[in-house]
Amino acid sequence: MPSRARIAIGPIVELHTANIFATRFMPGFMLLVFGLGQCSAQVSSATKTDQQAPPGVVTGVTITPEHVTLVPGDIQQLSATVSGTGSYDEAVVWSVNAVDGGSAALGTISKSGLYVTPFPAPSSVTIKATSTCDPMKWTVAAITFAAPPLAQGPSLTVDAGAARHQISPLIYGMNAYRERDPDHESAKVAKAVRPTVNRWGGDGVTRYNYKLDISNHASHWFYENIPNTNTQYPDVSEFNTQVIADRASGTKTMGTVPVMGWVAKSRARAGSFSVAKYGPQQKTDPYWKDFGNGVKPDGTKITGNDPTDTCMAVDASWSKEWVSYLVKRFGDAADGGVAIYSLDNEPEFWDLNHGDVHPLPATYDEVTENGIKVATAVKTADPTAEVSGPEISYWYTYFYSMKDLESVKGTWPNLTYDFSDRISHGNLPLIEYYLKTFKAAQDADAKHTRLLDYLAVHTYFAAGDAGFKPAGTSAQQKAVLDSTRVFWDPTYVDQTLRDPDNFAGTIPPQMIRRLKQWVAADYPGTKTAISEYNWGGQEHISGAVAQADILGIFGREGLDLGALWGPPELRSPAMFAFKIFRNYDDAGGEFGDTSIAATSSDQGKVAVYAALRNSDHTVTIVVVNKSFGDLKSDVVLAHLKTEKRARVFQYSSADLKQIRKLPDAAVAQVSKKEKTSALKDQVFPAMSITLFVAQAK
Repeated sequence: MPSRARIAIGPIVELHTANIFATRFMPGFMLLVFGLGQCSAQVSSATKTDQQAPPGVVTGVTITPEHVTLVPGDIQQLSATVSGTGSYDEAVVWSVNAVDGGSAALGTISKSGLYVTPFPAPSSVTIKATSTCDPMKWTVAAITFAAPPLAQGPSLTVDAGAARHQISPLIYGMNAYRERDPDHESAKVAKAVRPTVNRWGGDGVTRYNYKLDISNHASHWFYENIPNTNTQYPDVSEFNTQVIADRASGTKTMGTVPVMGWVAKSRARAGSFSVAKYGPQQKTDPYWKDFGNGVKPDGTKITGNDPTDTCMAVDASWSKEWVSYLVKRFGDAADGGVAIYSLDNEPEFWDLNHGDVHPLPATYDEVTENGIKVATAVKTADPTAEVSGPEISYWYTYFYSMKDLESVKGTWPNLTYDFSDRISHGNLPLIEYYLKTFKAAQDADAKHTRLLDYLAVHTYFAAGDAGFKPAGTSAQQKAVLDSTRVFWDPTYVDQTLRDPDNFAGTIPPQMIRRLKQWVAADYPGTKTAISEYNWGGQEHISGAVAQADILGIFGREGLDLGALWGPPELRSPAMFAFKIFRNYDDAGGEFGDTSIAATSSDQGKVAVYAALRNSDHTVTIVVVNKSFGDLKSDVVLAHLKTEKRARVFQYSSADLKQIRKLPDAAVAQVSKKEKTSALKDQVFPAMSITLFVAQAK
């Protein structure tokens, strides 16, 4: 799970929503406003004199333009003019349908009157400008919305003659979708979208004690050990329950083993920062007042606490014992037991999330050497299991240790820093050092045991920090959809992801391609995993479109494993994005397992992904319209011969409750000699996901 703590390095540019502001008055001044409708202009302290200017009177407010027709995606500047006599403040408060500053569903308006449209858009909204001096003086403007006319879309081509590759089924994974299940729908999720991997991870499991079925909640809740009601541990436990359910649904379990070296020591409720023992603190558990947050009233952190108040130290032998227990309980990985073990979770934030037991920032040696010891223990206990690591989430800690980054002082561009940890390790980026060291350990092993099967990272890189948040305005939606390019596009840069070797500049992240490059250079044969990501907007069609685009990218780019953090609700739009790929017809119909080259002349507007389903020799094509208008394009099928009709399935804002089965589309022959045909004049609604299913010949 992502930590909110971040270290800013270099100039950071963020996407901000429109400012929502409120005007406050002194009680006496309110009486003046409502009683007399008068208001004095604001006078700066530099010009203020003993003789105040006489109060002015606001007589009216006008908005320009008074009426305008927009389409989703537009931005409109409105101007308000306040008229009156004497000296008065000309400021206004803007609202949309009586909501100050507007909302994502209505569109937002800034303090300066800049209106950003929503998507989908209502038929109209009312913009109101109210005088801050006299709230009885206001006026309105009307904005109506029109759908953009049907436009020609980009060229879309599926070329079966180009190189193909297998699509890993493990890209359709999730994190703990069974655990976070308030409506008890996990069994329905398993049936509806058939997640292929269920990862048990996050900050909350770093200190999990499998023998007692308890963990420490770290900084997320007062560093407390909070026992559950289970009395049948270890055989009945939170983790074992997940494994049993995963086995029943054919889902691979991805567990997490501790590398940090501490686990909860007992089932007694306890906190690491007792007020009675360590003194008053800024915050305490509202239900257990003795447990504090480890911060003194003056804002300084408590140091020198005893980590054994709540936890006990463990080494790699703990993981060996746990995996041995799991093999005895469920069989080895090859026989349906736990398939993959993550080497802990987000070590870059150990000192921030687990500072009660790990107060110092993580280093190259700690993350790497301890990881190798635990990986060796896992492989000894279950040689058929796979291991993933380092499970890092923060862009800069792909390249530096947290010890390096916490040395950064000052503000941009006047920074000082001591990157001695990286320098002392060959000046290699942390992930490259990690890979090289794991490879060296494998080479030195008498049995040549592979100790790292997946290079796994977390990627919370949605534009504007949109992960986990509801969908925003049309401008925000567009930015979020554009940011899926972070996984592959050599022309895409994000101003918050600076060049780690030159903070003044940016570099294209190309995350999947970068992972593959690192593996090829430093530990060939290692698979790639993005074991946590979230692009937000799961309740909205734009979130579904983003999720479908990401799944298509994962398959096309050859990622080996992907797992969404924060699984969407069963009937939410984002879940339907999974369903398009995993069970589009409620009969087990799924996207193909062999990727076929598919290109769009403008992937930022419309993306296309294609694959052959080998089990029944069927071609599946997903077209994602990421724009706010309906588009018409041909889908050219090159070097590919299919039956004359294709089944069509579609998900759009026209019906957010289901994937619709549309009439079949004709496959028209273009060139018999070149085996080229086309799905002619296909209309892709605004913000939609369309699937074509055609039997190949």
